[in-house]
Amino acid sequence: MVFSSFLVVSTRALLGAADVGDEELATMVASLLGEKRVELLDVEVSPVAYDLPSITTAGRHWVSGQAATLNGAKPFRIFVKHVQCWSRSPLFEAVPLDIREVAAASVPWRTEPLVYRSDLAERLPDGLSMPMALGVYDLDERSASIWLAEVPATDWPWDLDRYRRAAYLLGRLAASSTVAPLASVGEHAWTVRDYLEGRFRHQVVPMLHDDDLWLHPLLARSFGPAVRDRMRDAALQAPRWVAELEEAPHVTGHGDACPNNLLGAPDRNSLVLIDFGFWKPLPLAFDLGQLVLGEVQLGRRPADTLAETDAAVVPAYVEGLAVESMVTDPALVTRLHALQMLIFSGLSSMPFEHLASPPSPELDTLAAGRASLATYCLDLVDSTG
Repeated sequence: MVFSSFLVVSTRALLGAADVGDEELATMVASLLGEKRVELLDVEVSPVAYDLPSITTAGRHWVSGQAATLNGAKPFRIFVKHVQCWSRSPLFEAVPLDIREVAAASVPWRTEPLVYRSDLAERLPDGLSMPMALGVYDLDERSASIWLAEVPATDWPWDLDRYRRAAYLLGRLAASSTVAPLASVGEHAWTVRDYLEGRFRHQVVPMLHDDDLWLHPLLARSFGPAVRDRMRDAALQAPRWVAELEEAPHVTGHGDACPNNLLGAPDRNSLVLIDFGFWKPLPLAFDLGQLVLGEVQLGRRPADTLAETDAAVVPAYVEGLAVESMVTDPALVTRLHALQMLIFSGLSSMPFEHLASPPSPELDTLAAGRASLATYCLDLVDSTG
């Protein structure tokens, strides 16, 4: 039996539509604390600071407080994520009217709630886990809220050993026969060709051929005509490269396996997966792209580390596949990894999101790193073709 105090706390309003009733909150707190009886003593809501924009996230909040239990008062803390259709994001206003329907359908928002409603947590390979879902609620036809137990994350450094371990575990995830039945749990029909015909065709290609864009001092100082021309030439080859990815074996993919979404567990050899919005069947090696490039794109890791990181992660990924009985040619993994990085990241690496910002040494450093990232991806595709 669960008791609540039916509190009226002003900060609960911060949750907006994602809030739940006191009885429902008390039930989740009881589950979190492993108690049969709970009375909410106080509840506070605070926004989660997050400096990376997300077009399908309407809010992130901590819900914390004290609860009276049969074993005394106990603190609780719950993470609440409010997800929504991209069409509700302010950024959607920049999408041309003639492609809005296609654009909205191309970005999944229902996948994450469906993942947390599944038994994926019980299927993950040893070394991988995910937050405990306390509740998943449909708010309306285009939004939902997800209430998760706090993850006791440990901030282990992302050295080569950590990248290697992450790649190994992503390989096991990709090939796991236990996880495979849930690869399509998000019910989102998306392929790499959809990206080609969608964002790539309507946003990336026009940017690559916008001569005025390339005159911007930030791009002129970092990318230069040589890199620009290589990127434009590569864009012409994208359809045949996408065909290669389409023909590749498709495996379970996290979809955005950057270090931000691979939290450190107390055990250094384990990782906690979060942010499942792009979870789906994906071409082999797809998850290595954001693993390798994520921190470089954000300017947190120098681009001159890309080669050594790749040298560590590709064999580790292949090893993870093999443990799950998927024996694969490392050369194929390298080739697919190169294509994925170039098409999905390298050819759109220009820091266009900062072009309206005041000049600064920090932006110059970021842009130079992005240019080196693009060059690295171009070179890797050339060398594996």
